Amino acid sequence: MIKAFILAGGKGARLRPLVLNTPKPIVPLANIPFLFFQIDHIKRAKITEIILSLSYQPRKITDIFGDGMQFGVTMRYTHEDLPLGTAGALKAARNLIDDTTIVLNGDVLTDIDLLEVLNYHREKKAEATIATTRVMNPAGYGLIESDPQGRVVRFTEKPAEDEVTGDTINAGIYILEPSVLDRIPAEGPQSLERELFPAMVQEGAKVYAYLSKGYWQDIGSPQKYLEATFGIISGRTNLPGYPQKACPPNNWEKHQVSIDSFSILDGKCIIKKGVAIENSVLGEGCRIEEGALIKDSVIWSGTRILPHARIERAIVGRQCHIGEGVRLRPGCVLGDKSIISDHSAI
Repeated sequence: MIKAFILAGGKGARLRPLVLNTPKPIVPLANIPFLFFQIDHIKRAKITEIILSLSYQPRKITDIFGDGMQFGVTMRYTHEDLPLGTAGALKAARNLIDDTTIVLNGDVLTDIDLLEVLNYHREKKAEATIATTRVMNPAGYGLIESDPQGRVVRFTEKPAEDEVTGDTINAGIYILEPSVLDRIPAEGPQSLERELFPAMVQEGAKVYAYLSKGYWQDIGSPQKYLEATFGIISGRTNLPGYPQKACPPNNWEKHQVSIDSFSILDGKCIIKKGVAIENSVLGEGCRIEEGALIKDSVIWSGTRILPHARIERAIVGRQCHIGEGVRLRPGCVLGDKSIISDHSAI
C-alpha cells in the first residue's frame, strides 16, 4: 500500500525566533498548525498512511496528531537523535516502507496534484520522480534540468546567483520505489538532493522530473512564511476548505472598526474602536487597543497591542506586549513574549 513520508525533523533555523518554542511543522498558518495542510493534501490523493520523521521538539507534534485517527489517517513516527539528512531519515524508516512512497518536505505549502505525479511516475516506470516547479528567483533552491522526455540530467543544489542556469527547482515532493532505500547507506547522514539523486543519475537510474503548474511556496523563512499566509487568505491556493474564515471577535464595535475581507481573526480576540486590520491574521485571544493599525502581518495568540501602534508586514509571536504608539516596520519578527516599550520603532 502506498504511504506518505513527511520529513519534519528540521530545526527551521531560518525561521527563528518563531520556532524557538514551536517546531516548524506546526507553526500556525492562517491560525492552523501547518502540518494540517500537508495531511489534507495527502488525503486528497487517497493516501491515509503517513509516517512523520521527527527530531526537534517531537512531543509538541505528537501531542497534536497522536495516531491520526481523529483526522482520518494513520500516523506513525520515527525519531532522529542525531540529524540524518533527508535520505538518512528515510532509511531509518525502512521497516515501515514496503511499497511506492510519496516523500514530502515538511515546510512546503502546495496544491500540486499528488495523484498526477504518481501517475506520471508509473507511466515512466521511474525508480524516482521529483516534482518540480518554476520560480522567479531560483537562487537558494535546488535546480533540476531534464531532457525533453522528462529524464533528469543534472542537479545544482542551491547555486549562487551567477551560477543559475534555469528556473525549474526541486519542489520537495518525491515518488520513490523501495529500491531507492537500498541505495542509502545503513548508517550516517545522507541527503536525497545532494548525494543520492545525483548518484542515481550518474549511474543511469530512471530518475524523472514532473513539472507542476500548481501553487507552491515554502515557509522556510519569515518572508516566505508571510507569502504562504497571503497565499491562503487571498484564495490563490487551490486548497479545498481554505481559507477558513473565523467568527467575528467576541468583543468589538462593528461600525467603529475596519477589518477587510481577507483578514482572519480568531473569535476570542478583543478589538477596540478605531482599529484597522488589513490582509492580516490574528490568533486566539489577541487584544487590540484603540486606533491601532495592523497591515499585511501575522499576530500569534495572546498578544496585546496598545493604542495607536502601527504594524506593517511583520510577524509577532505569542503573548507579546506591543506598547502604545509602537512602529513595527516591514521585516520585523518578534519571538514569543517579546515586550516593546511605548513609542519604540523597530
